[in-house]
Amino acid sequence: MKSAYLLINFFTVFFPVILSFDKRVQFVKSWRYIFPGLLISGLLFLFWDHLFTVFRVWSFNSDYIQGLYILDLPLEEILFFITVPFACIFIYECLNCYVKPDILKSVSVYITYALIILSAVLLFKFYDRVYTLITFGLLLAILFFAQFILKVDYLSRFYLAYMVSLLPFYIVNGLLTSIPVVMYNDAENMAFRVGTIPFEDHFYSMAMLLLNIMFFEYFRKRDKTQL
Repeated sequence: MKSAYLLINFFTVFFPVILSFDKRVQFVKSWRYIFPGLLISGLLFLFWDHLFTVFRVWSFNSDYIQGLYILDLPLEEILFFITVPFACIFIYECLNCYVKPDILKSVSVYITYALIILSAVLLFKFYDRVYTLITFGLLLAILFFAQFILKVDYLSRFYLAYMVSLLPFYIVNGLLTSIPVVMYNDAENMAFRVGTIPFEDHFYSMAMLLLNIMFFEYFRKRDKTQL
């Protein structure tokens, strides 16, 4: 029981690590572009995670964690911000390799507009709910920066990867919220769930993954321009 969260982390990253040596994708060669972004984005999300824990936005069930804490956060929660982005960047790279047509390119900008509008509406309506406020405020800021400031050309690819990543998302977050390992204070969110998963989790994950892919693409491009 005490190893539940640790095992969830382990199996989240197990197959992406093993399959990193696939001859076609050769994801292992891209590892060096992942870890700088994991460190930067990890510090940001762990800051919010720490505050959320301190102010009881969510809490952790001591029956399913090892009991090792850093800044009020279980070790397993810190690992979560490494294993999940790593696994999702793996999905992103596999799709880039095996799905050559950019199938969402023509609608990508409309998806971005829809997400920005949704975020703005929910921010206005649930400004007094901490988790909702931070989740949709952060997502709106990252999307706006990616679409209109950086004008990146891979948002369509990101949206495809995100949709595919929803399958493991529902498995991992479903386990975390149904056991439950992580317990949410519904006074600080919309109190609307998909199964046992808070609605905000879908977009908190989207913001975290997009930020990691932005760093991944930045460090990869910088390395290529230096060659």
